[in-house]
Amino acid sequence: MIRFDFQGQRVLVTGGTQGIGLGIAAAFADSGADVIISGTRAHAGEYDDDLSRFTYIRACLDQPADRAALAEAVGPIDILVNNAGQSHADEYSMEGYGRVIEVNLNAAVELCYLFHTVLRERRGAIVNVGSCASFIAIGYAPAYTASKTGLLGFTRAVADQWARDGVRVNLLAPGFIETRMTSEVRADERKAGNTLRAIPLRRFGTVSEVAAAALFLASPEASYITGQSLVVDGGLMLR
Repeated sequence: MIRFDFQGQRVLVTGGTQGIGLGIAAAFADSGADVIISGTRAHAGEYDDDLSRFTYIRACLDQPADRAALAEAVGPIDILVNNAGQSHADEYSMEGYGRVIEVNLNAAVELCYLFHTVLRERRGAIVNVGSCASFIAIGYAPAYTASKTGLLGFTRAVADQWARDGVRVNLLAPGFIETRMTSEVRADERKAGNTLRAIPLRRFGTVSEVAAAALFLASPEASYITGQSLVVDGGLMLR
């Protein structure tokens, strides 16, 4: 197993309270980093998992004021992981569409801008968590698809611009991972079967596999990689 060393590094993982975000936060902490996570609940103790190893800051990222307050409260960091995201039951309404875009795309963009100066000073890295929807369409989720596609384009543009500042920016694109978000699919025999037939490796991915990819993109081992997307999907996009 590859061991990463993030001793002395400060990392912010948005939406780090569960699922992929929690897995990434835990992997950074296991590698010695000082990890800050954000979530929407009032206190860390309101979540099912024990989050006591992290610094928890409440932030509703659909609110610009909360995004600014989060950046102020966090202070200097070496690594920003824009993981927070959501979908909506009706993305074919402007209300549902707008809510998804605000969290999945606009919040990530603004946090990149808010932390750019300190990341430039510390020669830091940004990992934006996209999705296979950054590359393929999900017909029932136009806002989610648009947000993740937009995040890919934004990642490439700022990576080009900020390379001269020593800030690397990359996108991590998970496929079907064993999280709460995919629990409905995995619990339905028909849906699970159809999904697995589309994945060449014939299984769902694990949070730890995605976390390892995030650590790699943020590490010195990836020091010559910027503006790229790393897909962790078991071969789904080969279809």
